[in-house]
Amino acid sequence: MTQSKAAGSLQPIIIIGVLFFMFGFITWLNGALIPFLQLVCQLGEVEALLIAFSFYIAYVVMALPMARVLIWSGYKNAMSIGLGLIALGCALFIPAALSQQFGVFLLAQFVVGSGLTLLQTASNPYLVRVGPEQSAAARISLMGILNKSAGVLAPLVFTWLVLQDLGHITAESLALLDEAQRQQQLEMLSLQLITPYAGIAVAILLLAVALRFSALPDLPAEPAPVNTGTGDASVWQHRHLVLGVITLFCYVGVEVIAGDTIGLLGSALKVPGATTLTSYTLAFMVLGYSLGLLLVPRLLSQRQALAISAGLGLVLSLAILLSDAGSTAISALLWGWAGIPLLPDPVSLVALLGLANALVWPAVWPLALAGLGSLTPKGSALLIMGIAGGAVLPLVYGALSEQTGPVSAYIVLLPCYAMILYYALHGSKPKHIAVKR
Repeated sequence: MTQSKAAGSLQPIIIIGVLFFMFGFITWLNGALIPFLQLVCQLGEVEALLIAFSFYIAYVVMALPMARVLIWSGYKNAMSIGLGLIALGCALFIPAALSQQFGVFLLAQFVVGSGLTLLQTASNPYLVRVGPEQSAAARISLMGILNKSAGVLAPLVFTWLVLQDLGHITAESLALLDEAQRQQQLEMLSLQLITPYAGIAVAILLLAVALRFSALPDLPAEPAPVNTGTGDASVWQHRHLVLGVITLFCYVGVEVIAGDTIGLLGSALKVPGATTLTSYTLAFMVLGYSLGLLLVPRLLSQRQALAISAGLGLVLSLAILLSDAGSTAISALLWGWAGIPLLPDPVSLVALLGLANALVWPAVWPLALAGLGSLTPKGSALLIMGIAGGAVLPLVYGALSEQTGPVSAYIVLLPCYAMILYYALHGSKPKHIAVKR
């Protein structure tokens, strides 16, 4: 029966894989978009990170409403509706670029994030349930490879499409111009966003229609959990789920910091092509997901993979705080021999966080959803709300960066990786919490 289920899940996994690639591309455009809009809208560090905040805060605001949409429409239709919302958000970048109003950019980001909230709420539990439970982390790792591969491409494609003719415009060059000339240059930069985002909106809308009429099966509802006599069935009774939400809050925060602040760090350290630096972080995430696909569950359990990831994150975070911004020794050792441009050590270490982060998401989901039964949609929505860490923690980093400097601000990573390690070693073990009436 397990072999039959695994074989029957191949076609759905291919379809879901296309979705993961697409919304991975959208998500990781933020790494290039943040330093770009910082320049176009003349923003400070914390203001620039509001771009990530508006994107990820949608996961909190819209998670429970989207869970109701999922229950009402089913997995397949929910994914199609989510794609439609993403297409709408991308289309909103057109008036945002025309007006150069930062608030319109934030609204567009929120709508895109809302669509991704519904997609994530539906697709992650779908992946857990569509095949054998013991290999769920491997399936999510496969999706991670596609998602993060798209993330590697996104900043490179963005830089090529948007900055190929205007890459000479920098904060330093703008400072030499008078106000009229500066506004003209900024308007030229902003208008470069229209064609790429219009194309993305059309492509995603076509994908939404294709998905609606695809052969992707809807999974049936799971049976209700056994009543243990401790009160009404509630997601809050499952400690491993509640702690899983906290863990994902910490994880998504460090993932977004690693992917979206590396460009700001590179700009602060005068690294050429700062809008492409997110590709380094995502390349290491692809490597991590590939290792997960090979090792989990063959050689490592999901808990063991999570513990190793958290430990590596703690080590790299300490290394960032102690690193020398004037040295390029780490990049020279790791990829200098291949002719890839060298980076300052702090930037290289932030990129390496991608390796530490890769297996956290695919390990936490099956551990947190274990044994929820018919509560899985609500449990999934709560886990999705944990993505709020991507909204909150980068702002904490930005505030610290303005006070202590961009390298020292990475101290915010330490308690987050400590929480992930705790969940791997203890918090992920199922334990029922009695709810008093």
